This record gives sequence, structure tokens and C-alpha cells, in this order.
Amino acid sequence: MLDTPVSIRRAAMNLLARREHGHVELARKLRLRGADAEMIEVELQRLTDDGLLSEERYLESYVRSRANAGRGQMRIREELAQRGLSRELIEQALSEADVDWQAQLHDLWQRRFSGQIVDLKDKARQSRFLLQRGYTMDAVRHLLDHQNSYYSGDEE
Repeated sequence: MLDTPVSIRRAAMNLLARREHGHVELARKLRLRGADAEMIEVELQRLTDDGLLSEERYLESYVRSRANAGRGQMRIREELAQRGLSRELIEQALSEADVDWQAQLHDLWQRRFSGQIVDLKDKARQSRFLLQRGYTMDAVRHLLDHQNSYYSGDEE
């Protein structure tokens, strides 16, 4: 039971030692462990003031991690919104991310589908997969339409 400021701070620091957390996510985890909401807010503010809790660092880490896992901007944006982060901070983090989204999409497509489209049904299946991963319709269409020589019978 987290019933003192020291125990709340210790639990929060243990969670932060494993990975970056957002304010909302960390508060939720501490509440689930039985901490008082008012004490949580005081301790999280202290951690923020001390530079140990940072929404910016959390966003940067999260975007990088999810992008490296093959997730697109739309999916990452939605996941972060579900975690209680503001749209402004999310958009800023995505725009500042050092990620070439089109190259990321192409790499994922190469790994998953060996860079080949057999027919239109296969193209539709690949498109659904990439859209589910959070890439935009325009980006997926651009990628797959420029691969049309694989399934149209054209030789390069």
C-alpha cells in the first residue's frame, strides 16, 4: 500500500527506472497500487520539477519505440491520445520525430511481403495490413501503386 509521500515517490521512481512514463499513465499505475490521488499529484509534480518525469521525453521515447516496431503515425497518434496526452504535444512529438515514415513503411512492406504483389487481391490484403499498422491511405497507395510492375506482368 502506498500511503506515504516517500513510498509513492519510490514506486514512481521504480517505474520510471524501467522506462519513460507519461504523467497520466504513471498516476494511473500508482492509483492501482493504492496511492491517494492528491498525494500522487504532489509527488508527480515534484518528480517533474526535479526533471525525472518529462512528457516530452516520454513522447520522444514512445514515438521512437513504436515507429521502430513498424507502427505508422496514425496508430501512434491514437495510442498516445488514449494515454491521456494532449493533441498539441502529440503532434509536436510526431513532427519532431527523426523518422522517415515513407522509408519506414517501405521497410515494413519489404520485411512482411518480400516486396512483391502477386495480384490485386494480394495488393488489397497488403493494403489492409499496412493501414491497420497506422500508415496513411496516401502513403500506402503511393507505395503499392509504384510496385505495380510486380503484378501487372510488366518486366523492368
